[in-house]
Amino acid sequence: MRILVLGGTGRTGKLIIDYALSIGYQVNCLVRYPEKITLKNNLQIYQGSTLDGQDIEKASEGCDAILSALNISRTSDFPFAPLRTPKYFLSKTIQNVLKVAAKNDIKRLIVCSAWGVSESRKDIPFWFRWTIDYSNIKHAYLDHEKQENLIEKSTSNWTIIRPVGLTNGSKSQKTRESIDNKPKPSLLINRRSVAKYMVDSVKNNILIHKKITISREN
Repeated sequence: MRILVLGGTGRTGKLIIDYALSIGYQVNCLVRYPEKITLKNNLQIYQGSTLDGQDIEKASEGCDAILSALNISRTSDFPFAPLRTPKYFLSKTIQNVLKVAAKNDIKRLIVCSAWGVSESRKDIPFWFRWTIDYSNIKHAYLDHEKQENLIEKSTSNWTIIRPVGLTNGSKSQKTRESIDNKPKPSLLINRRSVAKYMVDSVKNNILIHKKITISREN
């Protein structure tokens, strides 16, 4: 199994790469700054941008699946911090991904979105909706929604994963899966658990064409 990881220099993306390699996968990753990735056995690093379809096509050669942990980033974790990536970063990237995947018959697509996107907005706490509406976080949620709409209209075997609030942690947690807010998710999950869930989803056909909210099982 060879997978392409997008967002491999991010906090979740690095954990996706590490876990995939640990279970014997071969991993390609497309990054703007290769020096941010430590070269390891069975890891191929490609320099480029996800906004360039040709870069995605080159990096996805020989791959069986594409996993994206991309997000619209800000200059800091502060909700009102300026954006570092374009407001259309996710939707433009997924347009390129879907074209390349269709052309090269890469069927499996796993994308990390967020709890609170689209119809799941009604399920998040009031204070979280307020933060999204009145800070720069809103740009990520709007583009995640555009991204999800494009994915759902595609012919790929997609899975959209919507983690709740992300934390750091050295150990994977037991994961609660929620569809349409049932069972009600908890508010937090660590990035290591999200990374493991995304990689394990590649071979889980039950999750094809599903939008899953994942959280920590209390």
